[in-house]
Formats: sequence, structure tokens, C-alpha cells
Amino acid sequence: MQKQTDISTEELQKAVGIIHEMMDYYNSKVVGQPYLGFAILVAMMTNGHILLESVPGLAKTTAARVLTEAVAGSFSRIQCTPDLIPSDIVGTQTFNMSTNTFDTKLGPVFANFVLLDEINRSSAKTQSAMLEAMQEHEVSIGGQTYKLPEVFCVIATQNPIEQEGTYVLSEAQLDRFLLKVKLNYPDTASEMEILNRIESEVLKESHSVATIEDVVFLQNLCKRVYMDPSIKQYIVDIVQASRFTDQILPPELAQYVAMGSSTRAAITFMQVAKAVALFNGRGYCIPDDVKSMRYSVMGHRIMLNFAAMADGINEETIVDAIIGAVKTP
Repeated sequence: MQKQTDISTEELQKAVGIIHEMMDYYNSKVVGQPYLGFAILVAMMTNGHILLESVPGLAKTTAARVLTEAVAGSFSRIQCTPDLIPSDIVGTQTFNMSTNTFDTKLGPVFANFVLLDEINRSSAKTQSAMLEAMQEHEVSIGGQTYKLPEVFCVIATQNPIEQEGTYVLSEAQLDRFLLKVKLNYPDTASEMEILNRIESEVLKESHSVATIEDVVFLQNLCKRVYMDPSIKQYIVDIVQASRFTDQILPPELAQYVAMGSSTRAAITFMQVAKAVALFNGRGYCIPDDVKSMRYSVMGHRIMLNFAAMADGINEETIVDAIIGAVKTP
């Protein structure tokens, strides 16, 4: 495979330096969730959005705040509740009696990093307003359009345990998230380290190690990472295979897949693979860059039927089977 890239050695070194500074800062604050920091950074580098799924208390909010601090970005947190309305997120117009005019008050969505806590607790109307802002990078208030910041990353969370008073995200809404990450409990040693860091008040000490301009630099560099046509074909083959599992998977697995991935999965695979390549100090992609985040890219983009739930078959099992059935270039 020919490796062609127009990224200079100096640009690559600068990118690697920024990435290492940010990950070192993250790891100095957050314990037991290394993949979480990696995933948020990839979302940041591709200017995409990420959905985090876990029980409460697994550092989702902390991770978002820490990486915002690392780049000196603006941060806002929206706690979703059933009575939250779209104007609470995007903003509204208020009447100014002194000037006899309407003033526009921008909502908390106007930040570089927006933590949308427990997104499944907000109503479908509010979810759609947020997802529209995520997709269009702009909102309309009082008939006027307002652009969102150039670097705009939504980190949404949801609790898979509690179902009462929640509004489940549809498959079409899930597809708009670049990545979905499922978090697990930390191990014993990590949990002990968490207690030690809380006791020493490590989280209260904050400083930036990069800037928003550095994030924009990484985003622009990601677009220039070289991807060979054979790697693009590999991505297309994986996504196509997810739609025709009855032709490539054993019948005992194919029976569980109700719907395969959309074209957005292929686009995401390409964007994420380029970010992973840059993360690893390369200006070109290899097949492992595509496979490295396969669960986060495809897990929420394939739909399993009720039989899969009854038999304890999860998305990761199907994703691995699909990747295994497609020839690696």
C-alpha cells in the first residue's frame, strides 16, 4: 500500500505534541477511564459529538470538564429533565421594557463543549432541537440564525438502568452521534487511586496545556491525513456487510440483525481512522486505525432484534463477526 501524505514532519510533530499534552493532562486528573479520554479527544479532533452510556458516577462529567480545561475552551452543562424546553437550550427572546424591543438571550448550547447530561430524560421535542443544533452548527431564534462556535462538541450522557421518566433516543437520532461509548466500573487499584486524588484535591488545580486554535489545527490536519483507496474500500465493505449479514455471517448470528449501518457509519469510520492515525503519529491510515474504534462507531448503528436481547447477544459480538468476515487489505 502506497503511503502518500502532504503533512510535513513539523506539522506532525506539533500535532503529536498537542495530543500528548492533552492526554497527559487528562490522565493526571481522571483515573480508570483511559478510553473515555481517547474517545472524547477523537470527537474533538473530528468536530463530532459523542454519546456516553453508563451508570452514574463514572467520571463522564469530570472527563468533559478536564478536556475543556486542557484547551481553555468554554464549557456548559445542561441537566436534562422532562420539563426542559428547546428555548432553555438554544436561547430565546425577552422583551426589554426600557427600549421597547426584544433582546436575544443565547442559550447554553453556545459553548465549545456542551455536556448534555441524561439526554434521554428530555422530551422528544427538546432532543430534536439539540440534535438539529448538533447537525447544522447553527440555531434560529426569533427568525434570525446564529452560528455556533467553530469548535463545537456535544458530550451527551444517558443512564441505561433507569427507564422511568425517560424518552429513548431513536435509531435515527443515535446515528447523528459520531461515537457511542459504554463505560464500565474501574478496577480495585483505580478506585483506590481515585480516593487518593480526591483527598489530595487534584481536581481543584486546573490549567490549560493547549488552546482552541490548537484544536482547530488538529481538525484541519485530520482532514489532510492520507487514506489509500484500499482502506476506503475496506470501510465500504464493512458497512455493506452490516446490511447483508445473512450473506456473510453464520445463520446463528445473522438471525439477530434487524438493520445494518447507514452511510454515516462509513463517513465516521473514515473521519475516526484519520484522527486515530494522527493520534499515533502518522500522516496516513492503516487498517488497524479503522478497526480500533469499531464498537464506538458501529455499535449504535446496527439494530438487533428482540431475539438477540433474549439470547444475550450484544452489538459488540455482531460487530466483531462482521469485521472478521471482511477481508483486511
